[in-house]
This record gives sequence, structure tokens and C-alpha cells, in this order.
Amino acid sequence: MFFCISGTICNPGPRKSMSKLLYIRLALFFPEMVWASLGAAWVADGVQCDRTVVNGIIATVVVSWIIIAATVVSIVIVFDPLGGKMAPYSSAGPSHLDSHDSSQLLNGLKTAATSVWETRIKLLCCCIGKDDHTRVAFSSTAELFSTYFSDTDLVPSDIAAGLTLLHQQQDNIRNSQEPAEVVSHTPGSSQEADLDAELENCHHYMQFAAAAYGWPLYIYRNPLTGLCKIGGDCCRSRTTDYDLVGGDQLNCHFGSILQTTGLQYRDFIHISFHDKVYELPFLVALDHRKESVVVAVRGTMSMQDILTDLSAESEVLDVECEVQDRLAHKGISQAARYVYRRLIHDGILSQAFSVAPEYRLVIVGHSLGGGAAALLATMLRAAYPQVRCYAFAPPRGLWSKALHEYSQSFIVSLVLGKDVIPRLSVTNLEDLKRRILRVIAHCSKPKYKILLHGLWYELFGGNPNNFPTELDGGDHEILTQPLLGEQSLLTRWSPAYSFSSDSPLDSSPKYPPLYPPGRIIHLQEEGTSGRFGCCPAAQYSAKWSHEAEFSKILIGPKMLTDHMPDILMWALDSVVSDRAACVSCPAQGVSSVDVA
Repeated sequence: MFFCISGTICNPGPRKSMSKLLYIRLALFFPEMVWASLGAAWVADGVQCDRTVVNGIIATVVVSWIIIAATVVSIVIVFDPLGGKMAPYSSAGPSHLDSHDSSQLLNGLKTAATSVWETRIKLLCCCIGKDDHTRVAFSSTAELFSTYFSDTDLVPSDIAAGLTLLHQQQDNIRNSQEPAEVVSHTPGSSQEADLDAELENCHHYMQFAAAAYGWPLYIYRNPLTGLCKIGGDCCRSRTTDYDLVGGDQLNCHFGSILQTTGLQYRDFIHISFHDKVYELPFLVALDHRKESVVVAVRGTMSMQDILTDLSAESEVLDVECEVQDRLAHKGISQAARYVYRRLIHDGILSQAFSVAPEYRLVIVGHSLGGGAAALLATMLRAAYPQVRCYAFAPPRGLWSKALHEYSQSFIVSLVLGKDVIPRLSVTNLEDLKRRILRVIAHCSKPKYKILLHGLWYELFGGNPNNFPTELDGGDHEILTQPLLGEQSLLTRWSPAYSFSSDSPLDSSPKYPPLYPPGRIIHLQEEGTSGRFGCCPAAQYSAKWSHEAEFSKILIGPKMLTDHMPDILMWALDSVVSDRAACVSCPAQGVSSVDVA
């Protein structure tokens, strides 16, 4: 539907009649629906014909209905009833809002755009309940999307082409750039020892973060033997003996947790798989090996969790600390507050420390669970000053710079390779959008050639110097080529940073820059292991990294696979074993430069 052969992304002139053809094609769906209905009625009547003919007709009817349903869903989700009317007003910026009428019109368009996105999200999440938290999450997510896309006029295939071009451009820059020498202090023995100790802790506590996902991740990691190992637990009833709260297949979850952690039944204080918007599953266990009470918070695994992720506006974190700027991601903050209430008000932590009063508190989590674990540790630090947190692949857009610096003494984050989540924030997405618009504005090739070339490059590699863009190497900041005839690809004023319906000039940003939690250990791949990381020959090195190294989203086939908990666990196994085998090796130097 979006793939047109003539013209380029920024030169739609040869395709100006395409919209009329699309509407004509859409009208033809009505007779197709009638024909498909007649076919269904004919099959239902059980007409006596050759069995091969009947099977062929049934297959044709089924395929026809699938195509019709997919088209209707695509139109509902993708079609913009506003017709890109927001872009001209957004591009005008605050100076355009001098008149009262213009301000009212812009506010009306903004409200309409938010309503359109909210309708789409409700359709996609139609199976989720409609409690107060869910309605708030729908509104927050709709506002995020309407704000993010209000100053662009791109279709999904434009974004795919832009990501393809960015990946090739990124590889081209890395290959052509000389490795830069970084003036820095060589890490001393104490720093290396600290890194080794924290890597060993991460390796140990990652088992708990993975266990919080329950049986789906365990079966995924052990496809041949997993079901046999936990099958007996699935059929056994222990709900009266152990505090399992909410969710289905509770005993299957419990069985997988036991297998992943290696603990005994009596070591668990509380396990909850209750899952709603802003309410995450978690477990509390006694870890006798490390003498710690471990709280593990589950990461994203449901539509409710995705809505929690996408509730990305900031709110003030209610926590007892000396930090003044306490802004944090709203959805993750609400989820951490829920776990905090359960731990404190329900007496779960009191119960755990009554069994092992000399143990220390350790909070862990992966992805969304890592962000919630960092916020939860900060909330609990006043009552438990020795609390430690290990956040695996947490989102970058978690909290303010001040809280990032405050958390360095008790939080360690672990990031693998090009993982997109530790680089993901609203401001980084805005930067990614601008880079996409910039690179496609300087592309002279048709979209289908970009996508075909990009598909080949992603699957089989190649020379990034051959990527189909024409960058003059000069002015990359201002885009002058039009999109869809008259509108600019990138407006100079983005509401994601400065717009507010109350006071567009003086009010604070709705989505301020947010930062990751704690000190960051970065696991980097040495050499190559295949395009998608499926080859087990990859070797990894570990180093302490500054948060600025994750201030830009990197494009590549491993940006998603590096986030998977099983890949992260495998990389941790590799790094810890390699460093243990190399105790007599000289201290490793700091990585040279980030060439993103």
C-alpha cells in the first residue's frame, strides 16, 4: 500500500495520482466482501462437488477474509483522519500562536490527534480491562504518540527506509573513522577488582531477574527439557502452603523459578504474578549464598506492561532524599510505588527480615523491571540504608540527572552491546526522528530500492559505502526538501520539547531529558558473531561506562536481540568465565571511542 515505485520519499510528484488509485482500490473491497460472503455461504450449504475443488474454494474464501480483515485493521490503525493538518501549525512554532483563533485551532487539532491515537490504542488493547489506571495509561500513551508524530508526515515504510539508511551510514562512519585515543587514566587494580566483583554479583543476581519472568522464559531458554523439568510442579497444588498471588499457571511459574534460581521452596517469602497497568509481578526470596533478601521485579511481558512503559511523562518521585530535582518516568514510578506498598504495608519485608535479620536487601530486575527496581531501591533506602540494586538493561529515560548521580553509590546497571532499551528515552527518540528525516531528505533513490538494498545488507552484510544517500557533508542541520509536495520533512519547532497548551513559551517541558540509574557496566562484543548474534563464538569485554555513551540510539540487527534476557545471561557467563580464567592478565585499557 505504501510502496510506490515512482519518485523518491522527498519527491512525491510522480506519485501524485496514487492517493486516488488507493481510494479506488479501497472501493473495490466492497464487491470483494460480497464475493467472499457468497463463497462462505456456498461452502456452508455443503454443495456436493469434487473435494479438491471444495478445498480450493474454502482456501480462497479464508484468504480473502484474512486480506479484508488485515486491510480494515491497517486502515483503522494507520489512516490519519486529520490528513497531516498538525504539521503546518507545529512548524510555525510559538510565534504563530499570537492570535487567539490560531491558538484555539492548534489546541483543537492537538486534542483531535490525541483522540485519534487513543482510539487506536484502545482497539489494539481491547482485551485489557478498563479500570482507572488503564484509562490513565491510554491517555498518557496517546498524548505521547500524538506529540511525537505531530510535526512529521511519514508513513511506516518511510521510517523503515530511514532506519535502513541510518544503519548503513552509521557503519560507514565507524569504518572510515580512525580509532581515537582517549586521554584517560588506566583503570587501577582497585577499579578492576571492583568491576570483577560487580560482574560476579550481576552474574549471580541475573538468575533472579530472569526467574521473575516465570515459565515462559524458562521454556524459551530450555525448549527441549524445560517442560519435562517443571511439568510435575504444574500439576501440583501448593497455593495453600505458599503465598502465590494472582495470575494463571502459578505452580508452573513456581517450578520454573525453583529451576532457575536453584533455591528451595522454603527460601521464598512471597511470589506474586498479579499483572495490571502500573502493577508488576515480583518475588521475594532468601539468598543464603549471598546472605541477602532478594526482591526481583519482572520486566515487560504483557500489554499492561507496555502501557506502563509508554506512560512516559515525568512526575516528581515521592522519596526521602536530599535531591531537589526528583523527576522520574511516571509509569515506572507508579509501578515501583505499587511494589513498595506491597512490601511495606503488607509486611512482606518485615517477614523476610524476621527470618534472616542479618541479611542485606538486594533489588534486581530486567528491562522495565530494572527501572522499577532502581526506583524501588531509592524509595527503600531511607529504611534500609545498605540496600543494593542491580538493574539489567534498564531504560535510559528513567529519572533526572540529579537522581542518576545520587544513585551511583548503591545501583549498578548492566548493558549489553547495542541494546536499544538502555538508550531509549523521549529525547533520544526525538533525536532519532530528526536523524531519520535528515538522511531520507538527502536520499535520491526510490523507496523500494532502499528497502531491498537494506534487507540484503541486514541479512548478508556488504559495503556500507554503497548505501543510497547523497550527503553533501555540509549543512545537515536544516532540511529544505519537501515531503508530500508542500510540507517540510522536519519542522524547526517540536512540541515534544517546548509546547504546552497553557503557556508554550514559559512552561517547563513535558518530557524533560531523563537518565539511566547508577553506575553502568557495558558488555561489548569483540569481533563478529553473525548478523543477529546467533553464533555462539562471540566474545565480550566489560568496562565501566559513562551515561553519555548511551545518549544516542544505535541502529543494527542486534539492537533488539541484545536486550533479550537469555542473550544477556549468556554474555554474562562468557565475560565472568573469561575474566576468571585471565586473573593473571594485565589490566585492560579503556575502550577508545564511541563512534555512534
